[in-house]
Amino acid sequence: MNTTSRIPADILRTVFGYNQFKPLQEEIITNVLARRDSLIIMPTGGGKSLCYQIPALIFDGLTIVVSPLISLMKDQVQQLQQLGVPAVQLNSSLSSDDYNLNVERLLEGEAKLLYVAPESLLTARVSAILAGMQVDCLTIDEAHCISEWGHDFRPEYRQLIDVRKRFPEAVCMALTATATARVRKDIKASLGFSSSNEFIASFDRPNLYLEVAPKTSPTRQLLRFLRRFPGQPGIIYCFSRKQVDDLALTLQEKGFSARPYHAGLSAEEREQNQDLFLRDDAQIIVATIAFGMGINKSNVRFVVHYDLPKSIESYYQEIGRAGRDGLPSHCLLLFSYGDIKKQEYFINEKDRAEQQVARQHLDALVKYAGSTRGCRRVPLLQYFGEKYHNGNCGMCDFCRALDENQVDITTPALKFLSCVARTGERFGSSHITDVLLGSKNQKVLANGHEQLSTYGIGRDLNREQWLHLSQQLLQKGYLTQDEQYQSLRLTPEAYQFFKTRAPLMGTLVEAEEREVSRRGEEYDRDLFELLRSRRKYLADLAQVPPYIIFSDRTLVDMAARYPVSLARMEHIYGVGATKLAQYGQDFADIIDAYCRQHNIQPPAEQAAPARAAAPARSAAPDVESSARHVSTGKAYQSGLGMSALVERFNIKPNTIIDHLARCLMEGMPLAPREDLLEGVAAGPDLRADAMRAFQELGTAYLKPVYDALDGRVDYDDLKALRLYAIMQKMQS
Repeated sequence: MNTTSRIPADILRTVFGYNQFKPLQEEIITNVLARRDSLIIMPTGGGKSLCYQIPALIFDGLTIVVSPLISLMKDQVQQLQQLGVPAVQLNSSLSSDDYNLNVERLLEGEAKLLYVAPESLLTARVSAILAGMQVDCLTIDEAHCISEWGHDFRPEYRQLIDVRKRFPEAVCMALTATATARVRKDIKASLGFSSSNEFIASFDRPNLYLEVAPKTSPTRQLLRFLRRFPGQPGIIYCFSRKQVDDLALTLQEKGFSARPYHAGLSAEEREQNQDLFLRDDAQIIVATIAFGMGINKSNVRFVVHYDLPKSIESYYQEIGRAGRDGLPSHCLLLFSYGDIKKQEYFINEKDRAEQQVARQHLDALVKYAGSTRGCRRVPLLQYFGEKYHNGNCGMCDFCRALDENQVDITTPALKFLSCVARTGERFGSSHITDVLLGSKNQKVLANGHEQLSTYGIGRDLNREQWLHLSQQLLQKGYLTQDEQYQSLRLTPEAYQFFKTRAPLMGTLVEAEEREVSRRGEEYDRDLFELLRSRRKYLADLAQVPPYIIFSDRTLVDMAARYPVSLARMEHIYGVGATKLAQYGQDFADIIDAYCRQHNIQPPAEQAAPARAAAPARSAAPDVESSARHVSTGKAYQSGLGMSALVERFNIKPNTIIDHLARCLMEGMPLAPREDLLEGVAAGPDLRADAMRAFQELGTAYLKPVYDALDGRVDYDDLKALRLYAIMQKMQS
């Protein structure tokens, strides 16, 4: 990493492309650099990672990052490598050659950050690798896994105190997005922390719109909801594997790009579906809770809970997958009291001690979901010990109802409440709606409700409008709902309403049709889509998810400010020195051409804090130029073919291919040459077939091409042919 500055603000600007810290980041970094242990509680998207990544670039030694999932490690390492930060990972997903290469980088002092799972860190192999190394910081991500009171407890995390003892000089950081007071106390006790070094940011995610809707016709509700997010990524959580499979199939049949994800799928299929989602090749992931902590996709625009989650911590973690880039995103929970029984069934399967904790968690969630009035953020944040003082958040279903254009709902409200009374206060909103609409279903007829005076008097409204009205009456306090049977009962306020018939204001729009306003700056959406398309192309070439190239927030900033030069691009959110050099001119050229085509005059350059000039070379050793993959790339540029490269570096052809692919990803120009394919056994005809398959199916995955060729070309040959295809594409 080329940076001579040891000033956090300079690194923030030149490496990460941000002009200012988020709340608490600077205080935390200062605390860590002073080698004081720190417990950090920050919501998803709050900037936890920077709190250890910036100190890692300032410390002389290594920063170890304990991460619970391989997918999370892979994502973090890819993002850092795109920024020019020397980070490596050690886990079971790596080939033997790649694992050994990363070990070599560690031993030679070429890496500043090591990402590793707790299970791996505790092994004798990794302990031996790290023995005698200077470790300046031990960072424990997803630290709630330490606590038996946390929602994702992992016993291996409890043993991390032994790792601390091996590196007594290293400062320790524990980070999580969700931790109650009890969990925080447990974490600090397990790691020997002082309470004075605890940093708790607000749990509020103001860009997330929170909505809880009665679960009446869930598939229909979901389809109507999804049509509001054409082409935008989202996650749908379901209770069971079967439901995941069925719902994913239904969505596919309806024309949505959806993929399933659960523990019952093969590891290969899970990885493939996850990668399709991360690379924007699949719009929707339908998943069980197995799809969780490892997802760091920044542009998820919606999260739907098709079924009830198991706790508020789980709910908060899962909605936290949305809007990590800070842009508005929608979180919908379909709530049915029947879903409580599903959760209770599994709770009863646990031992007695675990049952107590699980029931407490579930009760708190039901209280939140079943709330009938007030801002959604009040009980949610209260659960984590935080008071919400804003009277109207404007970003939840309750508060939005106050902001919407209100109409007189006195007459339909009287009809609905009267029907509740005449049916004996023994039925839920769905049955009341059936009576009002004049339904002849068996339940209505069996109870003789077709004889009531309220039968069929509600045909002026549709079913969705009546159900939406029932929720408003609950919110306004005219109705209560039995938790077990969902039956509606009139309140004293309802009887007073019958007497006075005072005007009642509300909304009659369909609940599923209400649009969530897209808060945020105005930007050129046509230009945004053009930039998004270019980002996808570059990401496919680099074999990384698009958000790793640039986040949606960065593209929005470009589409709002029209940076037509590198000087202007330098001030765009999230464009650091490495990304400016690698991608800046490409995107500036697109924006310049767009402005010329549409006669747009870019606005005058706004004053922005001056960035420290990124030095071409540092006085410190140039880690990247000494890395093996760079040497391989330069040797290939000099004219060496595959056999010569294997002989020179004494590594396998597969590793050569990986090195050259990484060079391409980092922007090194490499021309396609036939000597790259010296070791490929496939003949000319099969090679031509493979090239056509890559053109048709893309280069992101080998299996579709392997299957298209009926297995006639093995995976090793396909890797080499794919690299050749990418080189050809980049050259053209």
